[in-house]
Amino acid sequence: MYRIALQMLFGDRGKYLGIIVGIAMASIIIIQQPSILLTMLSHTYSLITDISLPDIWVMDPKVRTSEDSRALLDTQLYRVRGIEGVEWAVPLYKGSLTVRLGNGELERAIMLGLDDATLIGGPGIMVEGNLADLRMPDAVIVDEAGARGRLARHMGRPGEPGVPLRVGDTLEINEKRATVVGIAKATPTFQSQPILYTTYSKAKNYASSERKLLSFILAKAKPGLAPETVARRITTATDLAAYTADEFKSRSLDFMLHNSAMLINFGFVVLVGFVVGTAVTGQIFYNFTLDNLRYFGVFKAMGATDRMLLGMILLQALLAGLMGFGIGSGVTAAFAASTWKGNEMKLEVGMPLLCASGLAVLLIVLAAAFFSARKVLKLEPAEVFKN
Repeated sequence: MYRIALQMLFGDRGKYLGIIVGIAMASIIIIQQPSILLTMLSHTYSLITDISLPDIWVMDPKVRTSEDSRALLDTQLYRVRGIEGVEWAVPLYKGSLTVRLGNGELERAIMLGLDDATLIGGPGIMVEGNLADLRMPDAVIVDEAGARGRLARHMGRPGEPGVPLRVGDTLEINEKRATVVGIAKATPTFQSQPILYTTYSKAKNYASSERKLLSFILAKAKPGLAPETVARRITTATDLAAYTADEFKSRSLDFMLHNSAMLINFGFVVLVGFVVGTAVTGQIFYNFTLDNLRYFGVFKAMGATDRMLLGMILLQALLAGLMGFGIGSGVTAAFAASTWKGNEMKLEVGMPLLCASGLAVLLIVLAAAFFSARKVLKLEPAEVFKN
């Protein structure tokens, strides 16, 4: 009986392909849109993700996200170093500066000033050059996306692709010369601005117009002590905000979710995809069942039970759903892979997202099978033979 059910499904190629295409389109929307949302949200705390060595982030109490920064007095660094349980603490400057390109255009870029002695906070993966080269005069390291994108050298006419920055090229930052000594991989920021790395002392020179430069204090708890405990001690002793890396990520993410409409917009698109996928798939599968209603009537007259008929319908629906979801997830994965070739928006399609999307597609398939099965289960064989 199940073999006959498959023959019925494959025999009507038009409706079979229509069901698969409908499920595939719904799968693409259900997978891609949450993937874009999750990627954008992960960019809200990209700085914390890339700087993984510190346990604790210390900042002004009014700072809400890692994209935000409010300058502290340099003396706060020594106060944090004196807190019991702090193994080390280093400064980090984060600011947005103006970069003048070779063709005269101006771009805004994020500059990170690292501790001169340890270079803690620097990029973990270098594409060209070495992190230690930041100690050279006027040295900066540029993130790969920025070097290929907004900071690329435009040698030809406007609109033509630029030549990526290379080690040895020069930039003008706030009317001061900077030499590129390295290209590094970095997680894009939420605003997708280029990222420049330099030492804390050189950052003072490039951002000389700013009176206070200490944006964050990166600290490490002593072995055997919980970072949460040390962070609370820092907050109590200095009246500054101190969070563990995970706490700071959660704070940044919560602020973005509560103060933007991204979740609503992307959720609405996913809901529309789910509803449209259910409607299209359900309608096509229902028409497919109606076209084969006489066969189900014959099976009933021959003694097939409702359970057997329901199993046949479920087999047809699940197989079509599996094919459609496989095509949809494959197309989405191929699109996600294409975004890893130097683009700033790099989509990640992880297993949890695929499992959740698969569950949504399963609901679509079961809904389509349910509406079709009702017609079959209420069917009287005599009506079929009468017609």
